[in-house]
Amino acid sequence: MTTEAEDPTLTIDELAARSGVTVRTVRFYGTRGLLPPPEIGPRRVGRYGREHLARLALIEELRLQGMTLAAIERYISRLPADLTAQDLAVHRAVVSSWAPEAVERVGRAELDRRAGRRLTEEDVRRLTAMDVLASEGDGWRVDTGMLRLAVQLLDLPFSQEVILAARTTLLDHSRAAARELSSLLRDAVPEHTPSDVRTLSAHMQPLVVQALLTTFQRSLRQEVREWLGDDGDSRCSDGRDGAAVDDVLRPHDG
Repeated sequence: MTTEAEDPTLTIDELAARSGVTVRTVRFYGTRGLLPPPEIGPRRVGRYGREHLARLALIEELRLQGMTLAAIERYISRLPADLTAQDLAVHRAVVSSWAPEAVERVGRAELDRRAGRRLTEEDVRRLTAMDVLASEGDGWRVDTGMLRLAVQLLDLPFSQEVILAARTTLLDHSRAAARELSSLLRDAVPEHTPSDVRTLSAHMQPLVVQALLTTFQRSLRQEVREWLGDDGDSRCSDGRDGAAVDDVLRPHDG
């Protein structure tokens, strides 16, 4: 796996395989300006990196949400050109948060395609432990909304126990926050109809998701700075945290 500190190392075939798309699709997105051009290495071979992977994942998520190519082009064109793989992953997380819960039954070949890579038996075991997969006859029942995220977790340098404990922590706190917010809204709108509740939820949900995402990112960065004993002087000129914090938050080779 490449990191942002390394030169891009993926050929177009490897990029396509990792992204679960075809080489033709990668080239098509490049001609439409959705993907930046690769770096040209020895023998004039194009090399791709983590930002290309992240952009393809975002494009695929937008496509799965039903956006047309023109709408995807508008969305991508409005993003800053210097977004990192982590920034792009945040955008994808926001987009995927609106995906309905979807469980599908797939065969092993389709499972690998959805995952964006060939899964080992150990990968399958760990994904099953995360409750993303479940064996069903000669196929698999898959939580399609969580699969790509869970596959990325496989590459983090943490034990299965740590990942599962983190998942439990996030679920517990998110459910607690949802219950408390729901209680506040019920008290604020004591007289309501089902239609009122749906309308209020539709208006509040984007604000709540953005607020949770923003505050959690800032809180996590602050925790990492305190963990590293960072006095805050290592912030970049554009306001982003310095290399030490980014290195901890960035997925490493697993």
